[in-house]
Amino acid sequence: QVQLVESGGGLVQAGGSLRLSCAASELTFGQYYIGWFRQAPGKEREFVSTIRVAGGSPTYANSVKGRFTISTDNTKNMVYLQMNRLKPEDTALYYCAARQILQNQYDYWGQGTQVTVSS
Repeated sequence: QVQLVESGGGLVQAGGSLRLSCAASELTFGQYYIGWFRQAPGKEREFVSTIRVAGGSPTYANSVKGRFTISTDNTKNMVYLQMNRLKPEDTALYYCAARQILQNQYDYWGQGTQVTVSS
């Protein structure tokens, strides 16, 4: 059974940094895109970033471009989201998700890790 487990969330002041981690198990890592999404209270879940694990350019939401960086460690089946220059509006529950390369939707989701940015 595919399992995604996020970690690394926490409370940080505006302007600070956090690195989120996503551990993926029971999937053929190289056949997937791994994405990060977030959901703030009272808002819909939104896309943050995604990367094709086997290689390729990552994509980012405009709201995080230039501040967040997604990366992978294929030897460990890990995906990271380095978040710099955090803003209060980045406060949300962050999820990682996986979709197979030829699929359009993300089929597997983690439980999320909370990021809170204080002003």
